[in-house]
Amino acid sequence: MILDKVNYPQDLKNLSLDEMTKLAAEIREILIKKVTTVGGHLAPNLGMVEATIAMHYVFDCPKDKIVFDISHQSYVHKILTGRKDGFTEEKNYKKYTSFTNPDEGEYDQFKTGHSSVSISFATGLAKARDINKEKYNVIAVIGDGALTGGQAYEGLNNGGSFKSNFIVMVNDNDWSIAENHGSLVKHLQDLRASKGKSENNIFKALGFDYIYVDNGHDINDLITAFKKVKDIDHPVVVHFHTIKGKGYEKAEKDPEHYHGILPGDKPRFIEGKETYLSITADYLVKEVKKGNNIVVISAATPLYSGLPPHIRNQLGEHYHDVAIAEQDAISFISGIGKANAKPIFIVASTFIQRAYDQILQDLSLNNNPATIIVNGGGITPASDTHIGLFDIPMLCSIPNLTYLNPTCKEEYLKMLDYAVNINKKGPIAIRSPIKELISTGVEDTTDYSIKNKFKLIHKGSKVAIIGLGGLFQFASEIYEELKTNKNIEGTLINPIFASGLDNDLLEELKKEHNLVIALEDGSLEGGFGQRISAFYGNSNVKVLLYGAKKEFNNCVPIDELVTRYRLKKELILEDINGILNL
Repeated sequence: MILDKVNYPQDLKNLSLDEMTKLAAEIREILIKKVTTVGGHLAPNLGMVEATIAMHYVFDCPKDKIVFDISHQSYVHKILTGRKDGFTEEKNYKKYTSFTNPDEGEYDQFKTGHSSVSISFATGLAKARDINKEKYNVIAVIGDGALTGGQAYEGLNNGGSFKSNFIVMVNDNDWSIAENHGSLVKHLQDLRASKGKSENNIFKALGFDYIYVDNGHDINDLITAFKKVKDIDHPVVVHFHTIKGKGYEKAEKDPEHYHGILPGDKPRFIEGKETYLSITADYLVKEVKKGNNIVVISAATPLYSGLPPHIRNQLGEHYHDVAIAEQDAISFISGIGKANAKPIFIVASTFIQRAYDQILQDLSLNNNPATIIVNGGGITPASDTHIGLFDIPMLCSIPNLTYLNPTCKEEYLKMLDYAVNINKKGPIAIRSPIKELISTGVEDTTDYSIKNKFKLIHKGSKVAIIGLGGLFQFASEIYEELKTNKNIEGTLINPIFASGLDNDLLEELKKEHNLVIALEDGSLEGGFGQRISAFYGNSNVKVLLYGAKKEFNNCVPIDELVTRYRLKKELILEDINGILNL
């Protein structure tokens, strides 16, 4: 194998063009084998094989700095920079992270897992280089829809003003995570159709020189283009056209489902399985069929929001994708709510963070009605770029916003219907549980217009257990354990509202309770439990809080996390015994 001779970028410089072409085929083969075995980003990486080889052949890394956007296109880069054992040896498949990571070596500049940031990162590197009177190339790699994010244009606006070396590589595969949306799509299509000769060129308008490569899988053409821009003394964009999923038929035919796959070559969306997101989709389709004036919004992640193509087709004009632009999505839904339509924005916990100011200023300050469904929030073994621990502290710090945390299917659907069809003022966010869907079979009759009213499930004494959202079932198990084995008939509470406290109920607990336990599936600092603790700060009631520490975890096994956070039944009972001397 040619790959046997390549361990670092310098080794590429000894290869012939024919050998590099064979190397590309070998890399594709090991990428397909690894990702279909353990899961990961498949289609984006398959499209970047030749371009990555050509970049490392022409440029002199690590002296030259390459910044990958989102970095789900960086697997080939990792293979060529000393980490190929993580792709060629099955025992090492999980040795390296799925995104760029400076902890793995000097060839990676940043930890990146969110979109549209590479150009901004790279402008910072270039500015520091110039201030330090150093000489090297700075290359920002962007594509796979990341140009639809607003920060990409902030970066271009900044970078286009430089009077020194600054290179932007645009990987144009005509896709985002799903199909591309927005007017930029047409512009890139026009540039491709004209082979880069169109006078209407956004990159030139923003101050960049411009080179187009029509076949982004031709290593010779790519090398020729990259050599032209190496050591250039002004900003330049190299725009090359690729095929997402190149070399794997299923990924080429269905780039959306094969953008990221599960172990065993399984798509992340499984038809027929009832989940909180699937019942959301069913509800929304029914509302459209009723003639309801809803608008369902995604920020380029419809499949991960439970909106596969057949659902989007049924929603028709009631579905709107703003592309990778969460900030725009929030201001967009505020406008929809203001104009008396009903917006429902479905977004991952890790991505809602990108729009904090818009939620605060554009939506909540204006107190416009809108529904935000937050999925993926909780303690999971996710990468440090995608953990969903911070949505509760973030959203609950914002006035006028109500954050509901359901415990079962019946509560979830009742909350959703209230937010969409009854609520007339102010934004409502609903946290879609990451646990398996639970159905009680009992209709939820809660009036969600009565804010911050907790559900008292069992009234007792001595110990009160408050389990928020996805941790309510676990709280119920603690309650039953105390009742059965410790002869304590405690109190069990489903708080429903993460964003406020039931002061009357909490005050009542002071009369017959020595200990209050609060559990939440998120970061403790700034979270739900800390407000419970503050309430009892000047009383004799002791409080135990359980949730995640404020920290970044990178693919830590879930059992290790729950042990670290003492979110295990035996550990919590041990803590209770220590306080009550049972």
